Amino acid sequence: MYESEIRKILMGVKENHVDINDAIQNLKDLPFQDLGFANIDHHRQIRTGYPEVIYCEGKTVEQVKLIAKAMVEKNVNVLMTRVSKEMYEAVQSLHEQVEYHESARIIFIKCQAIEVSEKKVLVLTGGTSDMPVAEEAALTAEALGSQVVRLYDVGVAGIHRLLSRKDMIEEASVIIAVAGMEGALPSVVGGLVEVPVIAVPTSVGYGAQFNGLAALLAMLNSCASGIGVVNIDNGFGAGYLASSIIKQIEKERKHG
Repeated sequence: MYESEIRKILMGVKENHVDINDAIQNLKDLPFQDLGFANIDHHRQIRTGYPEVIYCEGKTVEQVKLIAKAMVEKNVNVLMTRVSKEMYEAVQSLHEQVEYHESARIIFIKCQAIEVSEKKVLVLTGGTSDMPVAEEAALTAEALGSQVVRLYDVGVAGIHRLLSRKDMIEEASVIIAVAGMEGALPSVVGGLVEVPVIAVPTSVGYGAQFNGLAALLAMLNSCASGIGVVNIDNGFGAGYLASSIIKQIEKERKHG
C-alpha cells in the first residue's frame, strides 16, 4: 500500500469521511498480509521505495496467483520473476495490464503509472545468448522506473562493436554488463567509464566455464575499478541495484 493511500485513509477518519471500522479494515493487513503459505510485505514500498517482488520459482501456480491477486488488490505494481507460461495464464485475468516476457521469465502487472527517470541505465551483453539474463535486468529496471537503453552482442571477441557506440556508453549513469564465457566485458567497460558498472556473469559458454563460475570469478577479480558483481544469471539483482543507484542520483539532483 502506498504511503499516500495510508495518509488518505487517516485524513478521511480525521475529517469524518471514513468510518473508524472501515479504516481498521483497510489497515489491518499492515505491515504484512498472512496468506497461510506466504506473508506479503505491504510495508516494503514505504521502507525501500519499491513494492515486494514475487520470486516465482519453487512456488505453485496457485500460490503465485494468490500472492499476485493480493498485491493487485492493494493497487501496487507487481513484478514477478522466474515465471512459467502456466503462471502467466493463471494471472493474466487479474488486471487489464499484464505484460509477459517469456525469454526473461518476467511478468509485470501495471496498476500504477510509472515516473520514468531522466538518467539512463545501459544494459550491455557480450553475446546474443546472454540476452535472457540481460532482459531480466532491463525489464526489472524499467518496472522500477529507470530509463533503460539496450546494446546487445558487443563482446570482446569483436571489441570494435563496443567502441563504435561510445556515445551511448558515455550517456549512461549506470551500466549493467552481462557476459558469459570468460566474463571479460565488465573489465573492458570499467576501464572506459566513470560511472558504476554492475557485472552479471551468465551460465553461457563451453565446457570449463562451469555454468558461469568462470565468468563470476573473472568479474570478481577484475582489475578495473568501480565494478560490482551480482550472482550468476541474476539479472533481477542487477536491474534492482541499478534502479536504486539511479533513484539516489535523481534524489540528489532534485534536492541538492
